[in-house]
Amino acid sequence: MAAPTDPAAGPAPDPADAAALAGRLEPLHSMIYFVPELGEELAELGITRRRDQYFAQRAAAMGAVGPGVVAATFFNYNPALVARSVPLVWSLAAPPDVVNARLRAADGALRRLLGDQVSSRAVDEAAQLARRACDGATGEDRPLYAAHADLPWPDEPHLALWHAVTLLREHRGDAHLHALVSAGLSGIEALVMHTATGRGFTVAFAQQSRGWSPGQWGDAVAGLVERGLLDGEGDTQRRGAAAPEAGHGALTEAGVALRAEVEDHTTRMSLAPWRHLGAERTARLREVSAPLTKAVLPAFAAADGVFAPRPARS
Repeated sequence: MAAPTDPAAGPAPDPADAAALAGRLEPLHSMIYFVPELGEELAELGITRRRDQYFAQRAAAMGAVGPGVVAATFFNYNPALVARSVPLVWSLAAPPDVVNARLRAADGALRRLLGDQVSSRAVDEAAQLARRACDGATGEDRPLYAAHADLPWPDEPHLALWHAVTLLREHRGDAHLHALVSAGLSGIEALVMHTATGRGFTVAFAQQSRGWSPGQWGDAVAGLVERGLLDGEGDTQRRGAAAPEAGHGALTEAGVALRAEVEDHTTRMSLAPWRHLGAERTARLREVSAPLTKAVLPAFAAADGVFAPRPARS
C-alpha cells in the first residue's frame, strides 16, 4: 500500500535535493556509532566489545534475530564475522534493554554535543518536520526501517529528531540494498567499489570492520576488474576521481556509471517521505537542521583512519 499523500505538502522536492538533505541529516543519526555514551550504556548491560555493541544496537529493534538476518540486512559484513557476535549478544542483554540503552546514549550524546541548542526552537521544528516526513514512509520490504518504525516515538524533541532521522536513514538504507542487489553486486563488491571512489571508508578500515580477509578482498577486486568496473591499475586521472589506495584499482567509466545508477535507484525508492513533506517544508528542514548537524560533527573526530581524506579543492 502506498504511503498517504499530505494534501498540504505542495509540490514535491527535486529528487537531488531530497537525496542531498538525507546526506546532510545523516550525522544526526550516525554520531551514535562514535560517541562514548553508547559504549558506556551497553557495557552496563554486559556488552563490552565494540563489534558486539554495533551489531546489538542496530539489530535490537528486530528482536533476538539470528546471524543470517543480521548479515542479510547489514549486507556488507562478512557473515562469519556477524556469527561471532550474534546471537551471543542476546545472551548478554535482551533486545528491548539494548534499544533503551541506545536511546539513553543518544540522549546523553545529543545533550553534550548540542549544548544549549538541545532545547531550542530549531530542534523542536526540525523534529516536527522530520517526523512529518516519516509519516510518508512505508515498511514494505524494508526490514530495518520497519523494525525501527515499530518502536515508540520519544517524547522529548531532540530524541524525536534523532529517531526520525534514524527512520529516514534506515528507509533509504534498505532501498540502497535493493539497488545494489539489482546491480548484481554482493556486499563485499559494493564495499570495494565504495572504497574505490576515494571518498568513503579507507580500505584498511573497510576490511577490518566488515571482517573481510585480504584474500577475500582481492578476489572481489579481481571479479570487478573482470566485469570492467575496476581498472586494477589506479589510473583515475581521466575520470577526475580521488586516487584509490594502492593495489585496489580505480573505478572505470562503467564503474562510475554503475555507482551513479545505484544512487539514482536508491533515491527513486526513497522519495516517499520527501514527497509527503513537500518541497517547501523539505527546504525548511534543510535550513533549520544545518546548525544542528554542524554541532554533532565533533563526534566524528575520533574516527581517525576510518574515512579517506577528501581531495583538495582547486
